[in-house]
Amino acid sequence: MPEISRFFGIVIRMFYSDHEPAHFPAFYGEYEALIEIETLEVYRGELPRRALALVLEWAEAHRGELRTDWRRAVGGEALASIAPLD
Repeated sequence: MPEISRFFGIVIRMFYSDHEPAHFPAFYGEYEALIEIETLEVYRGELPRRALALVLEWAEAHRGELRTDWRRAVGGEALASIAPLD
């Protein structure tokens, strides 16, 4: 599962050949949440409130890149790194 971004102790990854809806897992310590790319809703798991706010801020700013990486992952292509949240 390739890492596509890392910031403030949060790791964003994306699986190859994953199931719909388009999403990405975010990891923070022992927490993990799956976030839908289109709605930015958590559909499985959880993150602490502050970590989730940071992930959602980052995802909003990089939604186009997340969509592109999702299409690449589904097609088995190499994923692009996405800039971290500053």
